[in-house]
Amino acid sequence: MNSRRSFLKQSVLASAGLTTFLKTDAWAETLKVPRRVSPSDRLNIGLIGCKGMGWNNLNSFLKLPDVACAGLCDVDENVLNQRREELGKRSISPKIYGDYRRMLDDRDIDAVIVATPDHWHCLIMTDACSAGKDIYCEKPLSNSIAEAGWMVAAARRHNRVVQVNQWQRSQQHFKDAVAFVQSGKLGPILTTKTWMYRGNSQPLPVRPDAPVPAGVNYDMWLGPAPKRPFNPNRFHYEFRWFWDYAGGLMTDWGVHLIDIVLWAMKAEAPQSVMAMGGKIAFPDDARQTPDVLQALYDYGTFQMSWENVMGPANGLYNRQHGIAFVGKNGTLVVNRGGWEVLPEKDLMEPVALQKQADNGLDLHTANFRDVVKSRNTEALNCPVEAGARVALNAHMGNIAYRMGQKIRWNGKQFDHREAQQLVSPQYHNNYRTPRA
Repeated sequence: MNSRRSFLKQSVLASAGLTTFLKTDAWAETLKVPRRVSPSDRLNIGLIGCKGMGWNNLNSFLKLPDVACAGLCDVDENVLNQRREELGKRSISPKIYGDYRRMLDDRDIDAVIVATPDHWHCLIMTDACSAGKDIYCEKPLSNSIAEAGWMVAAARRHNRVVQVNQWQRSQQHFKDAVAFVQSGKLGPILTTKTWMYRGNSQPLPVRPDAPVPAGVNYDMWLGPAPKRPFNPNRFHYEFRWFWDYAGGLMTDWGVHLIDIVLWAMKAEAPQSVMAMGGKIAFPDDARQTPDVLQALYDYGTFQMSWENVMGPANGLYNRQHGIAFVGKNGTLVVNRGGWEVLPEKDLMEPVALQKQADNGLDLHTANFRDVVKSRNTEALNCPVEAGARVALNAHMGNIAYRMGQKIRWNGKQFDHREAQQLVSPQYHNNYRTPRA
């Protein structure tokens, strides 16, 4: 088993105490064997979560001539009607669902895009595996460390193709930057840096609870999250700033950037993590997650820092976001715009900015389509194991912040009782966690 697929056996699955998987709902037990998609067949895609990145992902898939939209699913009828109307103008008429399980019952659908809020990813993805669907899952893969392990186990058990939407892995300039780091030309890597300065951030005003909007199945939106009155601050895009559903900028942007460090350094999990930050930029707004956060990870042979700041846009190396590999001979800096090498004195030649020249999302969706047809999962640019690996690391940073102290990881669990309690989620509203 190659290195990119081995970490779950060593860390996430062990931390959750899991080696096998059970289906999460009896309805999945009676499903028939799914249709096998041959290279000449059309791939029928269903979208679960039709707003934001889900819609962007679907439109990327629809650029491929052998992919069709066969279904749309959302808990908000307003979004469903909007997307149905937009597709209708392009002579596309998908089936419409308010419950993702009914979509999974449809044998004509070969694969699903999971683009719901983070707290739903695990249940929908594992149910889709049970139903014999291949899955294109939004990042972060999971909303907790244990869920990442459950999701990898489900993909393996049911032999499903799962691509996580960390689409930077499909861009050539990121591949070239990783290859340069691994060439050794920078010398030994002493430390790495990841950062996001979210310059367009504004305070999220505190708002009172409100009636559920017409057409919204709010109970289904909550799913396994704690039962709470409807509040517009927690709905649609803004959900990502509340611990019930997501992990703030660490799991929104951090998974994209930290992933490049783990990929280039062939790293899995840190030995320890410590973090500090808080509500500093907008102390009185409605968000729960920190608007300023610094986390430091120790991997033994190198370190990594994560830094997010809301408000300013001028981050490290004069870049709003990025990744830096600091070696003895020089530093490679890369972000979505390109990469360059800044030499250390006269120890190496500089490398001028190598600009981004392709569309990562389009390459990523095409890669998924190709692997669904070939069944060669080794060709996936971001398999479920890679998504789980970076989810593990990102959640570790958030847990260290919430504990307010350095926490250590032995490959299976934390040395801190309260930190360990945050490894597994608590599901509510009669939803059951996938478990052995």
